[in-house]
Amino acid sequence: MNHAGIIDLVPAEVRQQWTNDGIYPDKSLFDLFCEHARKNPEKPAVVTLDHTLTYRQLLHKVTRLANSLRHLGVVAGDVIAYQLANSAHHCAIDLAAAALGAIVAPFPPGRGRLDIQSLLQRCDARVIVVEPLFLQQDLCELIESLRPALLSLRILVVDGVARTGWHTLNDLFQSRPIATEELPDVDPDSPARFLISSGTEADPKWIAYSHNALAGGRGRFLQHIHTRDKDFRALYLVPLGTAFGSSATFGVLSWMGGTLIMLPRFDVVATIRAIGQLRPTHVFGVPTMFQRIAADPDLAKIDISSLVAIVSGGAKIDETSILRCCGAFGCSFINLYGSADGVNCHTMLDDNMTTVLHTTGRPNPEVCSIRIVDDRKNELAQGQTGEIAARGPITPMQYVNNPELDALYRDAEGWVYTGDLGFIDEQGNLVLTGRKKEIIIRGGINISPAQIEDIAASHPAVVSAACIPVEDEDLGHRVCLCLVMSEGAERPSLAQFARFLLDRGLEQNKLPEYLRYLRQLPLSPAGKVDKKQLIAELENTQFKSNAAVVSRVDFSARMH
Repeated sequence: MNHAGIIDLVPAEVRQQWTNDGIYPDKSLFDLFCEHARKNPEKPAVVTLDHTLTYRQLLHKVTRLANSLRHLGVVAGDVIAYQLANSAHHCAIDLAAAALGAIVAPFPPGRGRLDIQSLLQRCDARVIVVEPLFLQQDLCELIESLRPALLSLRILVVDGVARTGWHTLNDLFQSRPIATEELPDVDPDSPARFLISSGTEADPKWIAYSHNALAGGRGRFLQHIHTRDKDFRALYLVPLGTAFGSSATFGVLSWMGGTLIMLPRFDVVATIRAIGQLRPTHVFGVPTMFQRIAADPDLAKIDISSLVAIVSGGAKIDETSILRCCGAFGCSFINLYGSADGVNCHTMLDDNMTTVLHTTGRPNPEVCSIRIVDDRKNELAQGQTGEIAARGPITPMQYVNNPELDALYRDAEGWVYTGDLGFIDEQGNLVLTGRKKEIIIRGGINISPAQIEDIAASHPAVVSAACIPVEDEDLGHRVCLCLVMSEGAERPSLAQFARFLLDRGLEQNKLPEYLRYLRQLPLSPAGKVDKKQLIAELENTQFKSNAAVVSRVDFSARMH
């Protein structure tokens, strides 16, 4: 156990071997960033549509912030939690904490009171940094109301105007820069960031990552999807406070020495403008984001020649959407399977289209090894479907203050058991087939939402699709298909869309009973399709088993 109370469940000799093999840099994330700042001080580090911050300027902000935090009493092992919209402040906080040996625990805007309380209690945060408002909610007031239950929380920081009892982030940037000799020696195997993941548990969970695992694991992933003849310029559409966004500061800046491009929040119009003006090589987002951008005719009006690849993660994407994106963006498509739990597998720039459409690429042991196991954790033969288990340089240390999850999802050798289902094909590529806990069971029949979503998204007028369960007294669950259509497209009836699904091979006993049309699918704070919200909306609807029409606003006719 280290000074932060975090136990590394990967055997020490395994970690050491990754260091011996040169996979791990064995340096702190701050030291790695400083090396790039010394080599290329005037290179753009963080770029937005309105502002550019060079490596020299960002380092100056980082050392000032680190000095202020040190004077406030922040020491190695302390946890700095923050909830902020995407900005250079993310990077400054991340790097200042890394310089001090502290741990950042960011979470994206949109988390409610119960989640925030659970997160701050679970990580024992000493510092919290928030914006004053989110969707008209006074976040400072919310944090103050939670303080009696947050025994570790001592330092409150607001990214806005001063208020009683709070420091302002702007004031913390006014200190003198901290001198190198004033910084502690930071162990690269100590925790640097807690990644957030909702998973399938009721409460969100934290997962501890070391400096080495973030740089040599998550950062090395970026290296594998980069082409050496271009400078790495990464546009992140996802919130940087998510697990998907965790490679931004520590991967793009500390490991790659590249340029990080960001928007405060995802917006199709702003994204298209950013691609045309800021010239990213890579764009990171979730399927719904890319589906929306590809469907916008304005994308064809800008110069997209800078693009090397779009990187789609966070959720499985269907074949039709991949083909549409390749045509619309005019670049390679990286199909990424990953999670905060320490899983990573992806296609490569030179993979053929068959590999990209049907697999998530070949597992790379330099980032993450994959094996397929049965219910007893025994490894299965190639081609057999089972649970996906992962271990590699990207593997985290443990779940934070949650031994129950460690016992459930980790073993003594450091392998993580994902709950996802898949197999390794004849070419050695990983093929995803579903998720154990997302299977809809209707009258004893297992129905994969992903299968229905993939077929539905192949409809020429469908932009995106989500399949969710509807509770039913007789069958346990029925199936509702939620669709977003292209602007101006005709909306088929449920019977018409069922015929479309049947014609493309879906079995009769898997057809959805409900069809819902939406202008957009709701997104969670992590940027994924928020199926919990869709389900909650359904629960608020009065379903009647014999009704021909469930809701004239949201639903078409129900099948009998």
